[in-house]
Parts: sequence; C-alpha cells; structure tokens
Amino acid sequence: MVTSSPSLPSGSSMATAAPQDQDQIAYVHSVSSYSEEKSAITAEIKSVSGDSEGSEPHVQFLNTDDPFPELPDAPVEEQQLTVRAVLVGCILGGIIAASNIYLGLKTGWTFGASLFGSIIGFAILKPLSRTAPTFLGGGYFGPKENNVCQSAATSAGSLGLLFTSGFPAAYQLGLLSAHPKDDFARLITFTICCAFFGLSFTQPLRKFYILKLKLVFPSGVAAAYTIQSLHAGKNAEVTAKKKTKALFFSFLFAISLRVVSEYAPGLLWDWHIFYALNRIGWSSVIAAESWGWIWEWTPAFIGAGMLTGINASYSFIGGSFLAWAVLGPIIVARGIAFGTPADPSIPGYMNYMGMTLQDPINDPSPRYWLLWPGTLMLICASFAEVACNWRSLYAAIRSAFGMILQRFSKDGVVDEIVDPVPEHERVPFWAWGSVLVLSTIVTCVVMGVQFGQNVGITLLAIVFSFLFSFIGCESSGRTNINPVTSIGNASQLIFGGLGRGRNYSVQRGELLNLLSGMLTLGAAEQAGDMIGDLKTTHLLRASPKAVYVAQLCGAVVSIFMAAGLYVVFSTAYPCINDLSYTTCAFPAPDVQSWRAVAVAVSSSTLPIPPSSGYAAIALGLVAVISVVAKYTVVPPKYHDFVPNFNAIGIGFIMNVCTYPMAMFTGSTIAFFWRRMFFNNYQMYCFAVAAGFIAGEGIGGIVNAVFTISGVSGATYGTSVGCPGMIYCG
Repeated sequence: MVTSSPSLPSGSSMATAAPQDQDQIAYVHSVSSYSEEKSAITAEIKSVSGDSEGSEPHVQFLNTDDPFPELPDAPVEEQQLTVRAVLVGCILGGIIAASNIYLGLKTGWTFGASLFGSIIGFAILKPLSRTAPTFLGGGYFGPKENNVCQSAATSAGSLGLLFTSGFPAAYQLGLLSAHPKDDFARLITFTICCAFFGLSFTQPLRKFYILKLKLVFPSGVAAAYTIQSLHAGKNAEVTAKKKTKALFFSFLFAISLRVVSEYAPGLLWDWHIFYALNRIGWSSVIAAESWGWIWEWTPAFIGAGMLTGINASYSFIGGSFLAWAVLGPIIVARGIAFGTPADPSIPGYMNYMGMTLQDPINDPSPRYWLLWPGTLMLICASFAEVACNWRSLYAAIRSAFGMILQRFSKDGVVDEIVDPVPEHERVPFWAWGSVLVLSTIVTCVVMGVQFGQNVGITLLAIVFSFLFSFIGCESSGRTNINPVTSIGNASQLIFGGLGRGRNYSVQRGELLNLLSGMLTLGAAEQAGDMIGDLKTTHLLRASPKAVYVAQLCGAVVSIFMAAGLYVVFSTAYPCINDLSYTTCAFPAPDVQSWRAVAVAVSSSTLPIPPSSGYAAIALGLVAVISVVAKYTVVPPKYHDFVPNFNAIGIGFIMNVCTYPMAMFTGSTIAFFWRRMFFNNYQMYCFAVAAGFIAGEGIGGIVNAVFTISGVSGATYGTSVGCPGMIYCG
C-alpha cells in the first residue's frame, strides 16, 4: 500500500502574493524541488481571470507557505465548528470509509476524503444555509466551516487499511476466531486503540512541518484551493454548481457501472481480450491471459490516475510489467516457480496466482516468488527517503519533544516558531495530551486483556508508532505518498524479532507482529491524513481547535464504519479470510504482503526461495540507489523522471495488471486534458476523479449486500465473455 489518499504530485515554484479577486483557482501538477537548508515545496497555481470559461489562462505563482489573504468583502465566520458541518462531514466520511474497504481489498490502495468532503459538503450545506431556519442548520456557511466539514470527512474515512491488511492476514493464518463476526467486539476495541494516536501526534508536529519546514501536503493544498474557489470570486456560485454536478454525475455513473456490470462482468467490466484472441485461433496469446493482462473498466482507478500524476502511475505500470511480463515468465521457464492449470479444456491456460504455503521454498507460485522483491522494494525505498532527509526527521523529533518539554519548563523558554493562529484557536496541550494518555491506557488494557500482549511490548509499539508517524508525515508532506504498508511491515520485522527473542510460539509471534504492525500503520495513516487537513486549515486561516474536535468526531465514526464494513465484506466474500478458495473477487495484495512478513519473521527458518531472496536484495539495492541518486545527483527539476519504487513494489505485489493500466490511462488522460483544455480541466478534473473513486466503492458495497441477499450477479448474471464461460465477477 502506498497511499491512504490520492497521490497528487507535489509542486515547486517561487511564491508571490495571491490575487485578491480571482474567479477560479486550480492546483496544478509540477515538479518537486528540495534545498539543503529548507526542505520546502511550493505548489504551482494557475489563476484564470475573466468571466468566460474559455478565456486564456495566465500563469501566476501563489504562496502555499502562508495563509491566504483575507477577502475584503467576506463576512466574518463567527461559528466554524457547527453540528451541521460535523454531521455532514461524518456522513460523507462514512461513504469514503465504505469505498476504502472495497478498494483496499481489491487493490491495496485507499483514498482520502478531502476533495469529496469539500465539494459535496459545500453542495449540501450551502443551500441549507440559505433556506433553513437557524435552529435547523441555516445561517452563513463559509470556507472555514467548509474546512471543518472536509476534516470530519477525512477522519471518518480513515482506518480502512487495518481491515485490508493485517486483520485478513491474521484470519488467513488462523490466529483469531473462525469468522470476523465472532470477533466483532475485539475488532472494535482494537480499532479504538488505533483511532486517536495519530490525532494526538499531529498536534506537536504541526508547527514543525507546516510552520517551519512549510511542506506542501499536496492533498491539503488541493482541498484549500478547491474550497477557496467554491466560496471566493465573482463566479464562485457558478463554479460550485459545475463542480458539484460533475462530481454527482460521475459518482452515479461509477455506482451504476459497478452494480450493473456484476451481472455481465465479461462484457461490462473485465475485457479478456487475449482470451478472445485465443478463441479465434491465436493460441499462444493465452499466456497473456494467464499472467493477468486484461482490461478492466474501473472508474476508481481511472480517477486515481487522474489525481496521481504520471510519475507514480507510470512507475506502477512499469513495476507490473517487469513483474508479470518479464520476471514471471522467466522464473516459470527456468523451473524456479510453478503454476497450475486454470482450465484443462483450454491448452496453455495457467493459474500463476496461487498463494499456498505447503512448500514455499521448493514449489513457490510466481505470485509468492514475486512478493518478496516487491515488499523489500517498498521498505527500502521508504527508508531510503527517510535516510536522505534525516536532518529534517531529527529536527522534527527535537521540535516535537521540545514543545512538550516547554510546557513544563520553568525558565520561560521562548518558542522560535511564530504561530499565526490566535491563542484561543490553538489546540491546548491538555486537549491532545489527555487524548494521548487515555489512548495509551486503553491500548495497554485492550492488548493485555483481549490479545494477551505484555504491557511493555505494547508501550514499545506505541513509541514506534510515534516515531514511524514522522515517516508518514514527512512523506505525505513532500510527495503526498504515505507508505503506511511499508511502515507497518517494518514494524512487523522489529516485533517479529522481539517475539523470537522471547521464545514465543510461532502463532503467538505471528499475532504479535501483526497487531504491533497495525498499531503503527493506524498511527501513521491517521497522522498523515490529519496533518494534511491542518495544512488546509492553515491556508484558510481556520481554527485548528475546531478542526481537532471535528477530527475526533470523525475518528469515532471511522471505528464502527471500518470494522462493520469488514464484517459485511467477509460475510459476502469468505475468500477474503480463507486461503482454501482458489479464486476470489478480492486479490487483497496488502494482505498477502502482511501474511508473508508475519510468517517469515516468526519462523525458525525463512520460508523464502533463495532466488527470490537474491532478487529482492538486488532490487532493494536498486531502489536505495535510485532514491539516493535523486537527492544527490539528479537536479530537482528532473525528480519527476526518477522511478517511484514504492509504486514499482506494489506492481510486484498486486497480482492483477488491471489497476496499473487503469491508473496509467487516467493519468495520461489528465496530462493531455490539462495541456490542451486547461480551463475545462481545472474546473472538472478533481470533481470527476473524486466521484469515480467514491462511486465505485459504494457500488461495491451494494454488490456485497446483493451477495448476502442471494441476488448477486454470481446467481443471476451471465458468464458471456469470461474465460471458459465461468462467471468472472
């Protein structure tokens, strides 16, 4: 898993003051830039002036370090934190939570709710503010309250990765009960443990990452400019209506396609082109079908590509091609890995995606063999990024602990970082400190009582959660890629070694490293998402205190949404948690990675084929060299041309090639759309992409309900277009 939010490319430019009268503002892709003394990125913004949508844009570089200028005619927002904003935000975040469980199990990717919450929150609350009486939610609705709404949505939509990584891996290994619904109470309490650490960690880090380093946090910048464009300028109302319509119709289209296609997947969803060519006489191309090269009409990943940019998506498809079109066929041809016949009636049609562990060293499937190079690339690339920015990380740790110690200092230490937020709008130490202490106590109790984990080990896991949150925030701020799976896997390695050192049984060691890894993952995911919201808050001159309360409310919603939806999907699709199924609608690539690491670090001998281990070491070194070269040799203006080894690693782990191709398509469309029709692009691109992502996820929820009800496509659909006429939905 690379990101818990859409990966928008970061930007670089010199900053000037923003114009005070602007019709539309758009965050535009540009190139990352770093300096030795100040690791700051600024975003390139283009403002389009004039009344007509077809007017020619002129380029203006806006400041993304400091708050936007106050609009002279804007009313004063007396109430930023309102019941209506938090309620609507939590509902919208619940929609994204549902989408993220589906997308995470499908692909290992999840997406933030900031853009969805910003636009749909505006579409709901702006009309309500004008038509309803005050006691029913009427009254002025401005950009700062809009920010509170999207912050609640972001928080409510998080934590889905817990249930698309570690927990399914634990069930596949038989470490918990037979079915997640039997463990629902434990799932809820563990999610509570993960829900609030990240929120607490972001508060002492806000000054350092946003006010001192001035990192961009591209999703936060995009959300801020989106909210600004919805509320400011002569054409703000027209702009808002257009964006809302675009998001709404793309949302409905994605839901409809996902639900309807379930009844004819071979015609409307997956196009098995190479299988069709094989049927008409081109026999050799069945190999491409065997290796997963099919086209899928997935709006979510076309939309993700529209947001991600070409560096990540091109690296993603490059990694997929290297794994499933080059290395995979080579290791099969050399007798290093082995497939099984997929359908005896179709000569040459093989299944290379098995994950059985009966003899993983001598009889691995290609999927298992490729898992280790992919995982090591993820870990090596992430830690190389941290190592190359060690000064910033060290300064962040010093700054965080310095701010904490300053609270108890009797010497009157003066804070060198100037905070533009008025004192009454800041989050006081007792507010986030008490949440941190309560979270620590609850986590120790839950882990001890329900999972039998030593208090000392739990406290150590919390410490590592805090330290690894720096990686999440640092990476999110620079590139908008939060490598939370790599962070979780690294934590697994640490606690797996600890379990072996304490002579734990294999099963207890596996459960220990999975749970500890998920604590770290949850904290890093929350911290990365929430500090991005604080960047939006900073730019809009909104209240961090109001946003903090909204995030707390959203976190409560995320606990029940994430755990509840996981139970729903597990009931509809038991294959998620049971390795005995030969096929499954959900590839769950993150789950495979987590399970493999859990087994490896808890076993007396590593169950890794030697050839796979050597390839993993070689590619891991290449990933490290690539990252080091980016910071030491490659000029900043060419950083976008350096391959993203996080994305390449996911291409190895993901056993289907449909999603890389969809993201490649989406990013290519967005690239030429922006180049050729900039005004139209900046008006509709974010909205369409957000609607596609959320819509497919909700369509997946509808399909799960239909499956549980016995009216799914598997029962009433057609298998026309599917290989061997076997239903492929």
